[in-house]
Amino acid sequence: MNKPEFPNVGRRRFLQRTAAALAGAWADDGVGGHVRAAEGLGRKPNLVAQENSKPGDDWQLTRVKLDKPARGYRSNTVEGYCSHQSIADGETLDIMVSTEPARPFTLEIFRMGYYGGRGARRVMTLGPLPGKTQRMPEPSSRRAAECRWEPSATLKIPSDWLSGVYLGRLSTVSPNAYEPSWQSYVVFIVRDNRPADILFQCSDNTWQAYNRWPDAYSLYSNPAGVQKSGVDVSFDRPYGRYQQMECMAPHFFVGSGEFLYWEFPLCYWLEQHGYDVTYCSNHDMLTPERGLSCRTFLSVGHDEYWDLRQYHSVKRLIDGGVNTLFLSGNTCCYVSPYTPSGSGRPDRLISRAGRYGGLNAAEAAAGMGPFPISDAPSENLIIGARTTLPFDGCGDWIVTLPEHWMFQGTGMKKGDSIPGLVGWEWHGDPADLPGLQVVAEGIVQSKTGLWHTALWRDKVTGAPKKDLIGPEGVALSGDLTPARWTATIYDGPKGNFVFNASTCWWVQGLASPPGHILPWDHWVRPHGPDHRVQRITGNLLHRSLAGRA
Repeated sequence: MNKPEFPNVGRRRFLQRTAAALAGAWADDGVGGHVRAAEGLGRKPNLVAQENSKPGDDWQLTRVKLDKPARGYRSNTVEGYCSHQSIADGETLDIMVSTEPARPFTLEIFRMGYYGGRGARRVMTLGPLPGKTQRMPEPSSRRAAECRWEPSATLKIPSDWLSGVYLGRLSTVSPNAYEPSWQSYVVFIVRDNRPADILFQCSDNTWQAYNRWPDAYSLYSNPAGVQKSGVDVSFDRPYGRYQQMECMAPHFFVGSGEFLYWEFPLCYWLEQHGYDVTYCSNHDMLTPERGLSCRTFLSVGHDEYWDLRQYHSVKRLIDGGVNTLFLSGNTCCYVSPYTPSGSGRPDRLISRAGRYGGLNAAEAAAGMGPFPISDAPSENLIIGARTTLPFDGCGDWIVTLPEHWMFQGTGMKKGDSIPGLVGWEWHGDPADLPGLQVVAEGIVQSKTGLWHTALWRDKVTGAPKKDLIGPEGVALSGDLTPARWTATIYDGPKGNFVFNASTCWWVQGLASPPGHILPWDHWVRPHGPDHRVQRITGNLLHRSLAGRA
């Protein structure tokens, strides 16, 4: 599909129209503001605004029981998974469910968005459906836990289901008044091919990479080592409780992957303000056509695992004039090829097979690799910066270039900071790209006791070293490892731009939807919605949608 033409407006007219649009948008807290902004830029109200004018519904889980009270990952009383990562209207989705003990269940399907502040709208209810206890899988030779469960529900995606992230709420039917109903989610993405303003790529490869279901079968539970190759993870299984950020009461998100942690606040905010947004999975970006039909591409949250074809597709987007916003951290870090499932279904397994940019000396010393793919290009050549050691940590987002247009209307000065916005992971090591600018930078702190602190352990005893000199000559306190992060922006070849927020937590500054809980780690947390994050994001999106200056 050909990329739509952008309006060719002069610089003064562009700035006048953008300022007027922004003024209208930020004067309104609801969907109407950005609908009027879109009209001010010469565009018609869109399907997302019309969808979000409908009333929302309660969608959250109330009663969740894990298989192990303290450290469980499964909700084996009721759990399920879907036959597709993403699916289009008219296609058939199978939903596989297991209940233990066997009992009937209901399935309510919700489209996630704004919906008057409710956060979702119920689009379908199925059941009660008969439930049964389905067989646990035997791990493959590469430790993939692949379920081969029978479908419990099959549905053809209706033509009026707008592209979006859909959660299915599974609820068991209690046999009597004395036994509770237990719940969990399934998750899938409805995609389309319309030339929308914004393409929101969900980071579902990373959801699956960290999925421990049923207990210890993520890419991080490899007996050979946390950062090694040689194991697979399967999309043919439920999403268990997310293993990181356990302070976020994640058992109430069980079955939703990482969407509710890292991505939902952006979905909620975009749809609240009437942006014309459509959604896709990582898998949908193996070729560039979907992204080339949109004006702006978003990488969101924790977007660590990319098939090499994704990299080349996003490079094609940037070269083709698509504005690209990396509202994410640790992005495009590992080469993760898709392979067929044990039953032959294509692209249902992923693995860790390489490091983008290859292993550097520090990463090899920390115990990463070796990997079968060693020649993948560096991620900073598309993002503007790349993941550096230590891989995780937290800090404040500190402005270094306040005169840049993205800060218009924020009131920010050089050195001003947004507390706790940088975390769980970030980007550093800016690329040597023409015109690249560092717009914000600072230091994150990372706790010892994690895998990467092998860099700071005694080579003989293995004990953590005290009071060493860390990166850039900073003295270590004995329990913290500092590292520098950088947020960047550079111009693409066709009047477009590429922005790198350099944090998984950027979306925490945009909205706090129903059910959302702020993350924290390394003794640091973001503070939630911040008008400066909202304004910066609005400025970036309005510039990306207004055409060439």
